[in-house]
Amino acid sequence: RDYDASLTGKFEPAKYQSLIDNVRLWDWEAFHSTISQIQALRTYYVFADTDVDRYRDEQGNVRQVMLSPRELDVQKLPDARSRWINPHFIYTHGYGMVMAEANRITSDGLPQLLLRDAPLVSEKGAPPVTRPEIYFGEAVHEPVFVRTGQPEFSYPQGNENVQTQYAGKGGIAMNGLGMRLATAVAYTDWNVLLTSLLTGESKMLIHRKVAQRVDKLAEFVSWDSDPYLVVNKEGRLVWMIDGYTVHSMHPYARTINTGFGRVNYMRNSVKATVDAYDGTTVLYAWDEADPVLASYRKIFPNLFKARREMPADLREHARYPETMFRVQSEMYRLYHMKNPEAFYNREDPWDLARTADGMDGQTEAAKPTYLMAMLPGDTKPEFLLLQTFTPRGKQNLIGVMAARCDGERLGELEVLRLSKQELIYGPMQVAARINQDQTISKDLTLWNQQGSKVIKGQMSVLPMGGQFLYVEPIYIQSSNAPMPELKKVAVGYGNQIGYGNTYAEALSQLGGGEIAATAATAAPASSPAASAAEAAKPGDGRIERVRQRLRRYRELMGSGKFVDAAREMEAIEAEVKP
Repeated sequence: RDYDASLTGKFEPAKYQSLIDNVRLWDWEAFHSTISQIQALRTYYVFADTDVDRYRDEQGNVRQVMLSPRELDVQKLPDARSRWINPHFIYTHGYGMVMAEANRITSDGLPQLLLRDAPLVSEKGAPPVTRPEIYFGEAVHEPVFVRTGQPEFSYPQGNENVQTQYAGKGGIAMNGLGMRLATAVAYTDWNVLLTSLLTGESKMLIHRKVAQRVDKLAEFVSWDSDPYLVVNKEGRLVWMIDGYTVHSMHPYARTINTGFGRVNYMRNSVKATVDAYDGTTVLYAWDEADPVLASYRKIFPNLFKARREMPADLREHARYPETMFRVQSEMYRLYHMKNPEAFYNREDPWDLARTADGMDGQTEAAKPTYLMAMLPGDTKPEFLLLQTFTPRGKQNLIGVMAARCDGERLGELEVLRLSKQELIYGPMQVAARINQDQTISKDLTLWNQQGSKVIKGQMSVLPMGGQFLYVEPIYIQSSNAPMPELKKVAVGYGNQIGYGNTYAEALSQLGGGEIAATAATAAPASSPAASAAEAAKPGDGRIERVRQRLRRYRELMGSGKFVDAAREMEAIEAEVKP
């Protein structure tokens, strides 16, 4: 549909407070690098991937989070090769996960963690986790043997190690000489036959990598390479992964290169879940109208469950797969042209918008982004997958494709087509305007010369009020330690640019009535308190009012209510005016 956007108009945050308060400030790469430094705990723990998801808080509001499972890489265990029992009997599984709200930052510029440490610490608002052990995941080795005469390592605690015994129902029984012999032959490892650690209750866990596990069950399905972890209502960790039916010989269809080779037919027909503790795997026929999947279901009538049978708590975390969305975005660059003559003459091709975000700052095509956003006409934000487009050879924004991920509208695609007569800034143009700002340019130049490196996070492009709100987090990373800290936030709306120590400060510079403009400073995030204290004289009743508003400001910032926090800052400025 057409989106009548322009560069003029008033910034009205009160109308879009639920959207503004749920903007993602953590780029996944920066978040991943930071938690790898502060939450790895030991050298053998790794965070194989970081994902974006959404959970409901105690008030029922949807909040987007960054999360990453803590898995165990036995290759980084110094003694793994010299002692056979280490990888097979002792170091068998990962432990827990790290979760943080995507828009909450500590005073040190680090993620405000909801789930952290070992044993797992759960902060207010985090989903409860009752089974933090990860026996099935992305960074695993095999085979491992559980319920043996050797206790398993669970997690480190001070100078000691906490041990455990597997209590799940998964695994293959190793209670006979024949099974031990078969295993020894299969893995060419005669230690399996000779060890005295296996008992009558011992089990062997194999096919522990999520993508390989589902492929063993349905190798005719092309499986996504990026499973993601969720917490179900029982507190168990469950992997979710998307599967596709693909073909290369569909008539009258264009062929495109994908991770599954060259295909011209592709549907997200299957979704699967894998319990991270016992490996229980369930395949769901997600696109029940797919004729290819329908044929497979006739051949294997008991392999797939119906879509409606997926538990509601897992259904809330189902999403539109990025792999499928990338293919559709690539195809849409040409097939948005509906006029036959324009199409065959290639009069109006689009490109994926380009960006200079990321850890290395190199220009590249913008990646699809999961975030909370609100499409025109909607009244509340939802979890979407967004991709931006520009005209061929230009940098102005021309279109936005959105894939819905929530509720019954999961799977719907919508494209916002922008007017060709009205210039709307694309991500590179907004980034250029940010870089050209004197205050911002001076800060970036200074930070890049003092043993540190400036990293710009992925810019969010959010439809809002007939315009777009652009949000770019800016991180500082030491040259000696890859641990980015969020130091500044730059925002754009129409022709306006805001820049501040916090998201609320940056927003306040966009004006809009409800939020008065505030000066951008290079002072720490606590600078409003310092300036207010200096401006208020002893014995002045304003001191107590300023203190109360500062307490309220900190509470609102900690709760992620950035619009209200900016209003408190405005009131503080009014109190200290001469």
